[in-house]
Amino acid sequence: MEEIIKLDSIAAYNRMRGVETLHPLITVIDLSKANPMAAQTFNFGLYAIYLKDLLCGELKYGRNNYDYQEGTLVFIAPGQVVGVQPNLKTFEPKGWALVFDPELIRGTALGKHISDYSFFSYDVNEALHLSEKERQIVLDCFGKIEYELRQSIDKHSRTLIASNIELFLNYCTRFYDRQFITRDTPHKGIIERFEDLLIGYYASDKPKNTGLPSVAYCAAELNLSSNYFGDLIKKETGKSAQEYIQSKVIDVAKERIFDLGKSISEVAYDLGFKYPQHFSRVFKQRVGLSPNEYRNLN
Repeated sequence: MEEIIKLDSIAAYNRMRGVETLHPLITVIDLSKANPMAAQTFNFGLYAIYLKDLLCGELKYGRNNYDYQEGTLVFIAPGQVVGVQPNLKTFEPKGWALVFDPELIRGTALGKHISDYSFFSYDVNEALHLSEKERQIVLDCFGKIEYELRQSIDKHSRTLIASNIELFLNYCTRFYDRQFITRDTPHKGIIERFEDLLIGYYASDKPKNTGLPSVAYCAAELNLSSNYFGDLIKKETGKSAQEYIQSKVIDVAKERIFDLGKSISEVAYDLGFKYPQHFSRVFKQRVGLSPNEYRNLN
């Protein structure tokens, strides 16, 4: 069985890359001056963001392989597993890495809402592709953080470093919003594909056998991570993916309620609800009438 190397300290990460440790909880690395990552599998106990400036080799991230493209940002959160594929002569490109320990932001404003930056849970094939202007903003943020690392640590250091990381992540949120709109990706037409998926789901026996369609199920069927899928749907429709699914379920329910050959309970089970009471509650919240009241309108 392949050994998985745990990376859970900045000192250990810097040793592997052959760079000096300026701060025990964070590092900014010019990749052109660092040792390449070994062809091994790593379990990150750290947050890591990589800006890749040249085409390079392949990473294995979860079950997916990914070839870096020029000017991309990839985000890794603690607990994620990344494998560097063997026999690659061009893996290490020019670029930068920002790596920090979760302890750095614990108790800070950033630490309280780091989970809001959902792109840390995107798959690598959903990386952020930067324009040249955006790339310069990223480098400016990295430069400010590196400047702080080269100063003597004082009572202001942690706040200033965390604030600059937060600024960088907020820029990345903006850049992803732009990417959802402008980038010509395989995800184009996602709403139509999502709609077709739900129509197909309710034309099958899956609701009876599997239950209500989940966000995770729909994302997997569309070859997207749950977070990327959810953010994309929210950007396109103004609704969360869960709200969109629920709206579709209610639309189907409105049609099936008028089948007088079935009780409301049978309709609920056919839709994938485990409990008719849950169906009735959701239906009334969305429609303003109970299923029976809606049926009696006919």
